[in-house]
Amino acid sequence: MHGDLRRLRRLQVGDWCVDGNLNEIDCAGKVVHLEPKAMAVLLILAERPGEVVTRDELLATVWPDVIVSDNALTQVIIKLRRALEDTPREPKYLQSIAKSGYRLIAEVRPAVDSPTRNDATAVRPSPQRYSARTAGMALALALAAVVSVTAAAWFVHLARGPSASSAMVESSDELPNAAPPTVRVQPFEALGTDTEETLLARAVTADLVTDLSKVAALSVVTAEAGNDGAASGGLQARYVLSGTVQRDGNRLRLNVLLADARASRQVWSERFDADDKDLFDVQDRLVRRVIEVLPVRVSEAESLRLAQRSTRNLEAYRQFSLAQAALLVRRPAENEAARAFYWEAIRRDPAFARAYAGLAMTYALAYQQGWVQEGDAALARALEFAQTALRMRPDMPEAHWVMAFVATQRRQHDEGLRHLDDALRLNGSYADAYALKAGILTYVGMPEEAIPLMQSALRLNPAAGSLYFLLLGRAYHFRGDFEQARFHLSRAIERNPENLEAGIYLAATHWRLGDREAALWQMQEIRQLEPEFEIESWLANYPLTDADARQMLRRSMSELGSRAMADEGARSAIR
Repeated sequence: MHGDLRRLRRLQVGDWCVDGNLNEIDCAGKVVHLEPKAMAVLLILAERPGEVVTRDELLATVWPDVIVSDNALTQVIIKLRRALEDTPREPKYLQSIAKSGYRLIAEVRPAVDSPTRNDATAVRPSPQRYSARTAGMALALALAAVVSVTAAAWFVHLARGPSASSAMVESSDELPNAAPPTVRVQPFEALGTDTEETLLARAVTADLVTDLSKVAALSVVTAEAGNDGAASGGLQARYVLSGTVQRDGNRLRLNVLLADARASRQVWSERFDADDKDLFDVQDRLVRRVIEVLPVRVSEAESLRLAQRSTRNLEAYRQFSLAQAALLVRRPAENEAARAFYWEAIRRDPAFARAYAGLAMTYALAYQQGWVQEGDAALARALEFAQTALRMRPDMPEAHWVMAFVATQRRQHDEGLRHLDDALRLNGSYADAYALKAGILTYVGMPEEAIPLMQSALRLNPAAGSLYFLLLGRAYHFRGDFEQARFHLSRAIERNPENLEAGIYLAATHWRLGDREAALWQMQEIRQLEPEFEIESWLANYPLTDADARQMLRRSMSELGSRAMADEGARSAIR
C-alpha cells in the first residue's frame, strides 16, 4: 500500500476523495483546494493510517534540507483540519499525539474510480483509539510569552494565522512613531531548491527590513509570502516591495519590484546581477534605489547608519544566517547548533555585533526554557554577550532589544523598558520592541497600557502569529476583559497547540468566565504535557512581578486544579 499510494495519488480518506495531482479534496461535490505542503502531509499520513508519524519525520520529509520551525508544521495541520472539517478536540481524521506527532484515524482506500484497486484493499487504522478528551492533546515544550518576541523582526517571520483576529482588535489607525509612507516588505522568494539559496532569500529580506527601518520617514511592515496583509489586521501599506533570489554558480541575481498598492501600478523594478562575493554591495545598491524612488528624505545620520553593515565578511554572514534559522526551531539541539554557528561567525569576524546578540539569545533561551541545569550561569553569559553587542553597536536596535530581553528574565523591568525605548528611537517600526514592551508592562501590572502596544506590534508584523496573540490575550486577561482574552488566547493555541503558557492563561480565562467544562479540558491538556504541573512551581521563575496579577492567576489555577483533582477522584470512585 505504501508505494501504491505514492503512485496513485488518488484515494478515499473517510468521506473525502483526495486528488494529490490536483491538490484537491472533494466531499459530496464540495471541492477544497489544498496548498502543496498540506497535501504532502496528508499523503504521508495516509500511507500509514492509524500509525503515529512523528513531527520530526514530517518536517524532514515535507521540508527536506530546509530548517523550519515546528510552527510551519502546526500551521499545515491547522489548515488540513479546517479543510477536512475536523476538530482537535473530537477528531475524525487527524489526531494529535502528545509529545510525538500525528496519525490519520479515518479509513483509507483507493478512490472509487481507480482501476487498480477495489474495496477489499481498504486499509483501516489500528483498533487502538484515544478518548475524545485526550484526542487533541498535542502540547509539547512550553514556549514562554516573551520568547514570542525573541528575534522575529531580525529573523525570518513565521506564518500568520487566519484573518478572523482582526475583527476583535480594538485599535485606532495610528501607530506610535509611525509616519507615512508605509512600505510592506514581502519575503523574497528563492527560485531554486538549494538550502543556501532559501537561507539567502530570508537573510536578504530580513536585512532589507532592517535597513529600511533606519529611515525615520518610513513605516516598515512585514507580511507572509503571497499575502499583502490586507486580511490580517496589518497596517494598510501604500507600497509593497517584493522580489526573487537566484544563484547560478557564483552569480547572484535579485529581481525586485516596488508597487503602489493604492494606485494598483508598478512604481519601479530592477534586476541586480553580480558575483555572490559582491552580495553586500548589491544590498547597498538595492536599499539606495528603493529610497530614491520613494517620497522620503534621508538625514545625514540615517545615511551613515545605512552605510554601516553588521559584517562585510561573506562567510561570517553565511554562518550567521544558518544560526538564525536554527535558533527559530526552539529546541535544545538546534539551540546548541545555533550557538556553534554564531561562534563561527564571530571567529570569521570578531566585530560582528549581531552575532554576539544572537549568541546572547541562545543562553537566554536556555535559561528561560530550562534546557540547562545551571540556569543562573546561562543568564549571566546571556548578559555578558548582550553587553558586548551593545558596546560594539550602540546604534543597533537589536542590541537594545536583547539587553531588554535579558533584563526581563532577571526581573529588572525598568532597565528593560529603557532599552526598548532606545530601540524604538532607533527604529520606530520595530514590532518586537512594541511587543516586548507590552509584555513587560503586563508583568508590572499595567495591562491597559500594554494592549495598544500589542495592537501596534500585530499591525506592523501580522506574520508573528501565535506568540503575539498570547501577549495580547494575557494583557486582556489581567485587565479583566475575559471574552477578549479568550478570543486571542484561543487564536494563539490554534496557531501553536504546544504553547504551554497560552494553555495556562486560556484555562484560567475559561475558569473566570465560568466555563467549567472548557477550563477542565484545558487543564487536562496542561497536565498531558506536565503531569506534575503546579502553579506555584511554574510561577517561581516567571517574571510576573505585580503582586495582584500573580495572586489572580494563582487563585484561578489553584481553584481549577482542585476541581480537576476532585473530579478525577469521583471518576476513580465510580470505577
